[in-house]
Amino acid sequence: MQTKDRSAAFWALALFFAAYVLFLYGPMLVIVVLSFQGPEGGLTFPMRGLSLHWFHKLAEGLGVVDIGAALYRSLGLGLTVMAFTIVFSVLAGLAFRKKLRGGHILFFTVVASLIMPSIIVSLGIGLEFRLLDGAIKKMLEAFGMDGVLENYGTALGIYTSALGAHLTWTLPFGLLIMFAIFNRFNPAYEEAARDLGATPWQGFRHVVLPLIAPSVVGIGMFGFTLSWDEIARTSQAIGDVNTLPLELQGLTTTVTTPSIYALGTVTMVVSFLVMGLAVGLSKLLAARQQAKRDT
Repeated sequence: MQTKDRSAAFWALALFFAAYVLFLYGPMLVIVVLSFQGPEGGLTFPMRGLSLHWFHKLAEGLGVVDIGAALYRSLGLGLTVMAFTIVFSVLAGLAFRKKLRGGHILFFTVVASLIMPSIIVSLGIGLEFRLLDGAIKKMLEAFGMDGVLENYGTALGIYTSALGAHLTWTLPFGLLIMFAIFNRFNPAYEEAARDLGATPWQGFRHVVLPLIAPSVVGIGMFGFTLSWDEIARTSQAIGDVNTLPLELQGLTTTVTTPSIYALGTVTMVVSFLVMGLAVGLSKLLAARQQAKRDT
């Protein structure tokens, strides 16, 4: 279709779409651009020079904040959340293929956290673990384990309460994706495998898993990226350490140089790398499956 044949409605919708994209991605673009300012740069336009000065400053550290440790904590938590999300989502998807007694109640229980305010979920989990701390301390005291009691801190931590808080956010998405996948999954493949003598595990390993592998990769990407930038559900449930997003939130009130933009750029690069790897792996698995069908 020639440009002159475009209707006025088309150009109005195209303008609206362009404004939407600018509104959605403009702030990220501004942060990336301002992070490459020169040594005299500030937090607003106009830019003053062009350099990697603020990335070097970021590598040196931002005051008393250990950005490297926070980065490793976020990476470790994100990868752990990703693994748990994949395993639980696939297992739940397989389970819900059959009619479960109380399945509707279980499903609504899982997805209920999506409609709850994130800060309320975080507060609730933090309160639960504080009550758990009190119970553990009373038990240690009752058994006369004074040495253990003196060294006991709290059950709140990265891989306990924070992990649970993040799973309340990632698991519903993973479960909904698996429902969509298995709703259009052809069970004839599994029946053919059983007819050929495959055990249930062999049928899953060699038939089901390869077919759903691209979707499993997508669930993993969702799990990592949702955990990577989560703040509200982490704030009250992480204990005495911080993830990178929490450190970044705290730095916005103390750091008044483009180093904060450099940190934002680094976090965005990590997110895009994970998404790129996930998309590439998904396409590779899909291409392998197509090649197997063709042969």
